[in-house]
Amino acid sequence: MAAQMLERLEQSGKLNNGAGASNVAYYTIQHMKSGRRSRGSNTVDVYGTQTQLNGHAELHSLQEVIAETECGDVLELHDTMTTTSDDPSTIAARHMDWQQVLKGLSKLELRIVQALADGLTLRQVGRACKVSLVRVQEIQLRLAKKVVEVMGLDVLADVAIRPQWKINLLVMNEQLACKGDRKAV
Repeated sequence: MAAQMLERLEQSGKLNNGAGASNVAYYTIQHMKSGRRSRGSNTVDVYGTQTQLNGHAELHSLQEVIAETECGDVLELHDTMTTTSDDPSTIAARHMDWQQVLKGLSKLELRIVQALADGLTLRQVGRACKVSLVRVQEIQLRLAKKVVEVMGLDVLADVAIRPQWKINLLVMNEQLACKGDRKAV
């Protein structure tokens, strides 16, 4: 940008007539401040300076403390906006995937899936379905192959990973805690 300014000054013959390096640096910095919020007094934009000066909008940090418990725990703004439950679209997508998996299963396989989903051990599943432990293990392997066929090889990685927004919040909290620890020392 500065090089383009120098070239224009040179072409117009103004480079040696008072337009020096300080002027080019100043105007380069002014051009770098471009963007819809860098100049002007927009009263509609929430981030606009005039909107904030008029008191029509306020910016709050997500780390802003909302309340403190009697135990000394702190509730921050981002804690009120997050939830540990899945959103409805994720639940619906999982339901559709599982319907695809369950579509071709026998009654015994369905009973085993239900028992495992209820948290029973393989031994308990065998007793409930009146089959041997070895047979339950064989069916479990066959079911695992069907799940991978329908949902893909990375199904376990997808289920185990945390959402990126949650990772970012945890990292920011850890950084703030580290800063607090360094200041205390």
